[in-house]
Amino acid sequence: MNERSNIILSSLDFKRINKCIAEAKQNRTINDFEIQRLTYELSVAEIREPRLIPDDIVTMNSVVSFTFLNYPKQAHVKIVYPHEANLKEWKISIFSQMANALLGHKVGDVIEWIGPAGEMSMRIDKIAYQPEAAGHFDL
Repeated sequence: MNERSNIILSSLDFKRINKCIAEAKQNRTINDFEIQRLTYELSVAEIREPRLIPDDIVTMNSVVSFTFLNYPKQAHVKIVYPHEANLKEWKISIFSQMANALLGHKVGDVIEWIGPAGEMSMRIDKIAYQPEAAGHFDL
């Protein structure tokens, strides 16, 4: 299992996620557990300027392919801000446990987390799109 203190976030993602948390708290669209989980993740992350994010790190708006190790199944998702989430399009909110587990990790990492179905293990196989690697520093 990877230590969460090894995660890397862009300074832009860090600011925007904090803003989303504040808005969700005000609108009461986030529960205390989600607030605590995200706040902890932000507190232990290494924050870098977007241009200094390695291209193998999962950032906001990344399209990530991964394998569930508990039962060999591959999937892909795009990690988005809450207002952009759409499960039919595989766009998952940063407020979800899965997106929160993926964010800041790199290709090849195996991540263990507790999801709705219990303990989960997944390996990040590929990042099909990462805004910073594509030179899209304002997404």
